[in-house]
Amino acid sequence: MKSIKSLKNIKGKTALVRVDFNVPIKNGKVLDDFRIKKAIPAIDFLLKKGVKKIILITHLGSDGTESLGPVIKDFFKISKFSKTQIEFFENVRKYKGEEKNDPKFARELAGLGDFYVNDAFSVCHRPHASVVSIPKYLPSYAGFQLEEEIKNLSKVVKNPKHPFLFILGGAKFSTKMPLIKKYLKIADKIFIGGALLNDFLKAKGFEVGVSLVDEKSYGIEKIIKNHSLIIPEFVLVKNTAGKFIEKNVQDVLKTDNILDVGEKSIKELDILIKKAKLILWNGPLGKYEAGGGGTTKKVLKMVASSKAESIIGGGDTVTLISEMKMEKKFSFVSTGGGATLDYLANGTLPGIKALK
Repeated sequence: MKSIKSLKNIKGKTALVRVDFNVPIKNGKVLDDFRIKKAIPAIDFLLKKGVKKIILITHLGSDGTESLGPVIKDFFKISKFSKTQIEFFENVRKYKGEEKNDPKFARELAGLGDFYVNDAFSVCHRPHASVVSIPKYLPSYAGFQLEEEIKNLSKVVKNPKHPFLFILGGAKFSTKMPLIKKYLKIADKIFIGGALLNDFLKAKGFEVGVSLVDEKSYGIEKIIKNHSLIIPEFVLVKNTAGKFIEKNVQDVLKTDNILDVGEKSIKELDILIKKAKLILWNGPLGKYEAGGGGTTKKVLKMVASSKAESIIGGGDTVTLISEMKMEKKFSFVSTGGGATLDYLANGTLPGIKALK
């Protein structure tokens, strides 16, 4: 990939920059501006290089109906950039040609600028027009954040330090199973949390009550006895009376809802964290919006205080890190959710390939 650092003679030109400002919004206000902040260095670089105009392309929401108004307001408040040189294209998902990767739509987008910059790692797994097809029609470059993502995540894929601890939580078992199978051969230990834990407990024959589980098995039975897997023996459940109780997995009732990993199990994890030289973490360990966020916060603090190189990814985990104002406590915090998972599984992404 060509970096924006290699750009020459761009004074007076228009840059098309793909960013990912698909951020949570409530009552017209941005709740987490982590991704917006991460795009600012590349934009600042282009302005100082003398571009006439920068057109920012992003999506917001899934169907293109959401207004970019709150995002635009937040962006200019944070960045302090002049509005005379930066404009926003409309919510790009508003156009059917975006998700269909329509060449005609890609050419129309390309016609708006003189060169293209992709600084949106978190959408690089999407084969959409603004991600993979604009580079066919314009000189194209990688932004600083995209380069940082690849630099840091490739440490895990290509040459990880050992002992290597992988903490994996969240839900969406279909996207996590390829990672588990791959990293059982690479990582020294994989600690399972989140809704994924429920699936493992169910596969081991334990009662999981009314907890969230995936109805498909994805071949858990084939890996369940692997010694590298750490499956917590203690969980936090919410009972029918609405009380939170820590239980051994053997004592979970049919009416219980597992919402987090238990305190006793993170004591074992703390030992692994202190021994590790590399820690990769993706996905929360509990359902924090339902009262199961305590363990994730405690383990984040453990990782932050460890001597290990720490790489954290996954949208929900990053949101929690932002809330706790801990972004600078880790070696690297990825802006990606699904993109991070796909990159870790495959070593590249469609949006990255398009720049080569």
